[in-house]
Amino acid sequence: MRLLDRQDAPAATLPCVLRDHPEWHLGRERYWLWSIAVDCPAVLQRLQAVRALLGDWLHPPGARQAHVTLFVCGFATATAQLDDDITPAVLETQRRALEKLSMAPFALHIGGLDSFASAAFLAVHDSGRLEHLRGELAKHSKEVRQAPYVPHLTAGLYRQAIARQTWLEHTRPLHDCPPLALPVRELQLLSYAAAETQGALRLEARVRLAG
Repeated sequence: MRLLDRQDAPAATLPCVLRDHPEWHLGRERYWLWSIAVDCPAVLQRLQAVRALLGDWLHPPGARQAHVTLFVCGFATATAQLDDDITPAVLETQRRALEKLSMAPFALHIGGLDSFASAAFLAVHDSGRLEHLRGELAKHSKEVRQAPYVPHLTAGLYRQAIARQTWLEHTRPLHDCPPLALPVRELQLLSYAAAETQGALRLEARVRLAG
């Protein structure tokens, strides 16, 4: 649910507690995902504007680099035993499948500020390429997902409960922003330490787009 939804929007933001979640990772060390790096200065400037506007409503961003998640893989383990496990062999099969597509570089369009209950984000608009890529990845592994996929660029996690109407009035200047083009020249396979809620992303593999 998004705060800008006209129906079924959350009544307030949901504070996140930044801590280790052993009941989730069960001792598994790294969580893996396919992603698109965000290194466009104009997009990063808009991201900073969002963080400045929301101020101490958000936790500091930590070491997590700006990115658009493409597909959530799960915990890489030699033998998949749990629903959110994935083997290195499957990750390699996904990588080869993306390479075989020989997709040309494309652009995403980054819009204005929106929010889930727990996280503020910039909207990401696409002409269908993300779903095409996700479909290819899903041929080899079921995605780990608790809600429908919404492409987005996370600005931060909330540390305060803010009433929806207060949020809407305060953030109005950044709701309707002209789209910014984000060039996509490669896809990245990333991982992060599961015990660190906002820990840095580590590059594991890349697929360059040059079709």
